Amino acid sequence: MKRIFRNMVLIAGLAAAAPQVNAQVSVGISISAHIAPPALPVYTQPVCPGDGYIWTPGYWAYADPDGYYWVPGVWVRPPHFGLLWTPAYWGFEGGVYGFHAGYWGPHVGFYGGINYGYGYGGAGFGGGIWAGNVFRYNTAVANVNTTIVHNTYVNNTVINNTTINRTSFNGQGGVNARPNEQERSAMNERHVQPTSNQLDHERTASHDRSQFASTNHGVPGTVAMNRVGGRHFDQQGRIANGVSSGKLTAGETKKLENREANLNKEVRADRANNDGHLTNQEKSQVNRQQNRISNSIYADKHNNSNAHYGDNPIGDRRANQQQRIAQGIRNGQMNAGEAASAENRQQNINRTIRADRQASGGSLNRQQFRQVYRQQNRAGRQISRQRHG
Repeated sequence: MKRIFRNMVLIAGLAAAAPQVNAQVSVGISISAHIAPPALPVYTQPVCPGDGYIWTPGYWAYADPDGYYWVPGVWVRPPHFGLLWTPAYWGFEGGVYGFHAGYWGPHVGFYGGINYGYGYGGAGFGGGIWAGNVFRYNTAVANVNTTIVHNTYVNNTVINNTTINRTSFNGQGGVNARPNEQERSAMNERHVQPTSNQLDHERTASHDRSQFASTNHGVPGTVAMNRVGGRHFDQQGRIANGVSSGKLTAGETKKLENREANLNKEVRADRANNDGHLTNQEKSQVNRQQNRISNSIYADKHNNSNAHYGDNPIGDRRANQQQRIAQGIRNGQMNAGEAASAENRQQNINRTIRADRQASGGSLNRQQFRQVYRQQNRAGRQISRQRHG
């Protein structure tokens, strides 16, 4: 097993260094294991970063002797237009679990009948189609900001995003599926190897202990990214979930998003000074800062300061605004600076409500009630502008 894995690492390294993206790749078993891969984790697809990206679902890879590790789902650019991604999958046969690597091709081949969600429901792909050299996204299953990406359509006949069956392998004890005629035809077409970005993406996951099932017990530290190296989405997704659940207050969210906004400004400045790239030193610095923000997100979500809005019209309005902000963060419709500004308004409204209640014996009079509603109306219009601007 060690010799097989070393050979695979060598092949991956050579592939990453080689510029020939049109090389033929095999669809056979590339590595095997004697224990089943864990169930697929449940996650929210990050927003598509822009035109031309195609979603590649996350999967469990294997490293001997450490076992399975999760490679996050990620939006990537194909080697050239017209190609679609056939996801990797595990198959059980002859007493072992064999790994079938993913590949690019003109059609989607067999991927074990595994329901990865977001257009990969077990057979084919419903997340989008090529129209010449333009990829059109099916917003029924793909998380796309239509204010930025306009080449979209809606087809609600495809399987919903939610992965109901989390089984991660084909064969006895797993998904019982066999290739259909179209999939067999696609398997015999000329295939294109994963891009160097995809290989780097898997290699990075293999070096992160939080991605290994032996450490995370089936709940990886990072389940999805908006692009290779895109840890930024993971942070924003965690913040959005904290806002939705009430574990992050408006004040906590404002501080976190201000830190994210400042880091984004720093990254843009570094890229501008280095022809659009980050040096290794700059990448290390960004990673350290993201680690500190990540720790703060965890601490804020697990302290005793939770958002409580009350079962009343004012409380319902406050809760609704928070859900709109969370959705804007989650879908990429609000950047970190916009989210910080929106939460600053909500924090100020919350302060006004507390002061008014204290001055009025715990309740709001009619004038105060109307004033809060006017403030929330202005805040609501700001949220709408930022999410749709």
